[in-house]
Amino acid sequence: MAGKFSLSNFFGMSDEDEYANTQETAAVTNEGEPSVRPNNVVSMQAAGATKMNKIVLCEPRIYSDAKKVGKSLLENKAVIVNFTRIEATQATRIVDFLTGAVFAINGEIQRVGDQIFLCTPPNYEIDGNLSDIVDQNDFDIEVN
Repeated sequence: MAGKFSLSNFFGMSDEDEYANTQETAAVTNEGEPSVRPNNVVSMQAAGATKMNKIVLCEPRIYSDAKKVGKSLLENKAVIVNFTRIEATQATRIVDFLTGAVFAINGEIQRVGDQIFLCTPPNYEIDGNLSDIVDQNDFDIEVN
């Protein structure tokens, strides 16, 4: 058969070589495979069910209450801060402090009301602008 031309000989393979390689490969794979394969599938609901994001409500009365807001941000919790029960000068100082804290953690701070601010860590996204909705008076609310 040396004179006979075949397609497998053209590519450098012969029927004998192909058969021999198949037997060797089969022997190696049977020895190397573990009897039990690990489960690589993770339930999406089980993974997300244990982690809940929290939003903290804070109504500071003195400047040192800003530290609690900063700690909540470091714990990846969003904070809504209401400044209605504090003097305007103290509120301004707290907003300055929170702006620096939010900047340091790559978060965001946004005014959502007259004296209400939303501070978020980087794993939150603020979408929309509440003051535009209030200005349009869509809810028939009296704006002072």
